[in-house]
Amino acid sequence: MIHFRKPLEGIERPQMEADVVIVGGGPAGMACALRLSQLIDAHNAAHPDAPLSKENIYVLEKSREAGQHCLSGALLDPRSMRELLPGFEKEAPLDGECTKESVYFLTRTGKRKFPFTPPPMRDHGNYVISINKFVKWMAEKVEAAGITVFTGFAASEVLLDGDTVLGVRTDDKGVDKNGQPKANFEPGYDLRSKVTIFCEGPRGSCTKQLNERYHLEDPDHVQVYGVGIKELWEVPAGRVAKGEVIYTLGYPLTTKEYGGAWIYGISDTLLSVGYVTGLDYQDPRTDPHHVFQSFKEHPFVRSLLAGGKMVRYGAKSLPYGGWNSVPQPYGNGWMLAGDSAGFLNSQRLKGIHLAIKSGMLAAETAFDGLLSGDASAKQLAAYKARVDASWIRDELYPVRNFHQAFEHGLWKGMMKAGLQQVMRGANLGPDSQSHPRYQNMRHIDALSLYGDGRAQFLGAAKGDGKLTFDKLTDVYHSGTRHEDDQPTHLVIADMNICNDRCTKEFGNPCQYFCPAAVYEMVEESGEANSAPEKKLHINFANCVHCKTCDIQDPYQIITWVPPEGGGGPNYDGM
Repeated sequence: MIHFRKPLEGIERPQMEADVVIVGGGPAGMACALRLSQLIDAHNAAHPDAPLSKENIYVLEKSREAGQHCLSGALLDPRSMRELLPGFEKEAPLDGECTKESVYFLTRTGKRKFPFTPPPMRDHGNYVISINKFVKWMAEKVEAAGITVFTGFAASEVLLDGDTVLGVRTDDKGVDKNGQPKANFEPGYDLRSKVTIFCEGPRGSCTKQLNERYHLEDPDHVQVYGVGIKELWEVPAGRVAKGEVIYTLGYPLTTKEYGGAWIYGISDTLLSVGYVTGLDYQDPRTDPHHVFQSFKEHPFVRSLLAGGKMVRYGAKSLPYGGWNSVPQPYGNGWMLAGDSAGFLNSQRLKGIHLAIKSGMLAAETAFDGLLSGDASAKQLAAYKARVDASWIRDELYPVRNFHQAFEHGLWKGMMKAGLQQVMRGANLGPDSQSHPRYQNMRHIDALSLYGDGRAQFLGAAKGDGKLTFDKLTDVYHSGTRHEDDQPTHLVIADMNICNDRCTKEFGNPCQYFCPAAVYEMVEESGEANSAPEKKLHINFANCVHCKTCDIQDPYQIITWVPPEGGGGPNYDGM
């Protein structure tokens, strides 16, 4: 069940009419806007007597500036950009073309280099980029094309009429922590649109509302997730070449958890370093941020970072479920694109090109709807047909069972993944089913069943302040900023569950899986003559908008909703 902040009642809200509203200004949203602009320009050139206008096409972006909330490793497969903007390489902010890859399996103190690079990890011809800089550049293209980008405006609620999406309501501004209007109060807009395209990234709040109402996911193939932790490092020249790509498996995780690391050479002295941990582990004390800090302490990684300086930090969830977990991506008046629809190749660890392509296909479908005056589900079903006929399916269908293969450990997963390579993604039996992976978490009274070898990633990392860092230090380097006097955007349905049942059953895993120290168990004095008790405190101002809590909470009582527009991380250069 989704839980929301109580809306202000009796407020007269301004109304805006739109032809198309694109919710989310990441690569999918910007590509959608650009493609729609191209189609309108071509139509108007061919039909000057019946032109279409771009004035009522809007992109809503919750960050203060385009790209500020965008985070990825990032490697760009240029395929979709070459379709969208041929010759884009001449002007886009590309840091380096990949010319060298290597893959290592790490033990506690050693490493073994793969004798060859597995095909999915061959990145020759891809580009190391800052997704933040890339999306800013795309936003400039969108605005130059005549489409308005509203930054600092979050879509807080889907406007519905029966089974039809009428648009979205933007966030109220100037509301205090008690939910009352302040002197600078501005009500949100009811933005009514013929077509609304949701490009919110993974676990988008509006997309979650749609899924709750319309049951978009196949219950046998629900979406599953990982969380990526990233730092940007300045290091002495000569450690990793510009455009060089390094992947690792193994330590600090055991063979029972899923995850791996990347190191990308942005320049001769700047590295993108990160670790993705699958949110399907059993031990509730697992801390993905700690996993990443322990990874950096490995002798191989330490040798690359020694004498360097960490300059930026961020975290983001990513959809791992694959083709079978893609929800129904359309309905009356709406479509889903990018990570909101689960278009990510977990085998290749890439989704930017898929987000861009899906945004383009959504634009083409929306354009047809505008021409026909029909935005019904019957009309917008053409979007799924376009996706099914495109190279999105060609890429994702053969890896539809990849992540699910690792549910029972690394070695079985490697064998199943190898078999899938031979069988074009198929299992020996039917396709793998997937359940919500927070259900994998075991109770703390079963900790003895987990075995040893996990100390390096259990609980929060303390950090040495040079190579490794605690969460608060890393959050500082994320540039995160929220207005303190506003309602918390992390809505918990029942705090009693957190303070009592969860403490006893799982040991409050939110204090571990959150990579930003948002959730903290604080000792409070009880009644007279009673022992102090620990209670959950929510430091929402730390939130980096990764959505891990919404995904991984074992009781599903945490709902992430957008804070006041403009609040959140500042991922400049990330």
